[in-house]
Amino acid sequence: VQLQASGGGLVQAGGSLRLSCAASGRTFSRCTMGWFRQAPGKEREFVGIIHWSGTGAYYAESVKGRFTISRDNAKNTVYLQMNSLKFEDTAVYYCAADFQGYSVLENGFDYWGQGTQVTVSS
Repeated sequence: VQLQASGGGLVQAGGSLRLSCAASGRTFSRCTMGWFRQAPGKEREFVGIIHWSGTGAYYAESVKGRFTISRDNAKNTVYLQMNSLKFEDTAVYYCAADFQGYSVLENGFDYWGQGTQVTVSS
């Protein structure tokens, strides 16, 4: 499976961005998709996941109410809508695919995208 994340960029605090992750190579519609992020000098952390059916999204507390994950299985694409961005949201954002279950743990994911940089200016 190849995952290609895009949509990152520079945005002012309070602004919005939408990340996309396009998948190819395997049945996208049967995998849980997740988003993780890694800020400079920090470990990669969980952001959110969405069930293969498009329901059952689950988020880290730090982004709950501000970020929304959705997916379009017909387009093999998952999205991360980020609103009310904060400086501390600055990170490289990664999408990942889990064909085994519904996990928030990094080691539960089988495939990873290359990451897209999100920079929030204060």
